Amino acid sequence: MSDLSAVWSILAVLLVIVGIAGTILPALPGIPLVFGGLLLAAWADGFRHVGGWTLGVLALLTLASFAIDLLATAMGAKRVGASRLALLGATIGAIAGVFFGFIGIFIGPFVGAVLGELANRRRLAAADMGHAARVGVGTWTGLLLGTVLKLVLAFAMVGLFAVVWLAQA
Repeated sequence: MSDLSAVWSILAVLLVIVGIAGTILPALPGIPLVFGGLLLAAWADGFRHVGGWTLGVLALLTLASFAIDLLATAMGAKRVGASRLALLGATIGAIAGVFFGFIGIFIGPFVGAVLGELANRRRLAAADMGHAARVGVGTWTGLLLGTVLKLVLAFAMVGLFAVVWLAQA
């Protein structure tokens, strides 16, 4: 392995690590970064261990991550009758939550969904507050499920890459 190849490999590992963190942190494109790191690792190796078929499967899994993200959130929100403003609020809350540390990552989507639902209803009656709270929990549950599924997907991608790499060694 040449010195430059080692630098590319280290960069690939860093991209994968940042990508895995990005599956939890909403401000980072987690799965695409994992894919980018794995692609860079294959390229740095001259595609000797991991080739086009494996990279094609990894690319499809990357695309699937976008569907997982949208569907999990939408299913959680739809189950409790969330409005589009609640979904928008959850997204904004997730991004804003990053600036408030680990707790903000979990509380932000809930608060955003509740505020979005209240803005949609334009009332603060007890029934509206109760519905907004249910929407917040449902949307948050969907986001959490999506995050867990993306984390599993990220580790599955790394695992597939490692198995193929080791099989060719």
